[in-house]
Amino acid sequence: MGSVDDSLADLPEPERGCLQRVIDTARALVPEAVEGMSYGMPALKLEGKPLIGVVAAAKHLSIFPFSPAVIDAVAGRLEGYSLSKGTIRFTPDHPVPDDVLEDIVLLRRAEILK
Repeated sequence: MGSVDDSLADLPEPERGCLQRVIDTARALVPEAVEGMSYGMPALKLEGKPLIGVVAAAKHLSIFPFSPAVIDAVAGRLEGYSLSKGTIRFTPDHPVPDDVLEDIVLLRRAEILK
């Protein structure tokens, strides 16, 4: 296992399953991504750059696409979610929709490969 899998293994359900879904989606879309650390958090990386990271906090879960531009690109489709320039916060009861999650990963991939 790597740093992402190790960190997810320590989480209780349903948080673990929610964050695993994010990582599994990213791995399916970008199979060449590798596990690593970025900004002190476990993340999938592509060509040495962070692709996506996930973190469980006390009251929410977070997706870090490491790109304000990616968050801006999907923000209109995330009404009701807590957004900042670096993160998308959600809960197990209100996960990020699959199509938006896929776009986050693909947009970040395109940025890295530019």
